[in-house]
Amino acid sequence: MKNTAENFNVTDRKTFIEFLDLLRKDFISNPENWENKTLPEFLEALSSYAEDIQGYYDNMKLNKNADIPDWSIFADIFKGAKIYE
Repeated sequence: MKNTAENFNVTDRKTFIEFLDLLRKDFISNPENWENKTLPEFLEALSSYAEDIQGYYDNMKLNKNADIPDWSIFADIFKGAKIYE
């Protein structure tokens, strides 16, 4: 299976950098899948999703604590900001 930003496993700083490159490529190739297409919109969604991500983890029963950040949580916040309203 081809790696995409959605299925890419972020485990450390190196894989987070790779994830960001995949996310950039996704924006260029599939802008129709992005709710937040401008930098101000994306940054607003990034802030809101960072605030709300614990609710996502709880609802999905992922047993993650967003107050103990790691590289995968940063990636989840970026993925969420892509579509978060």
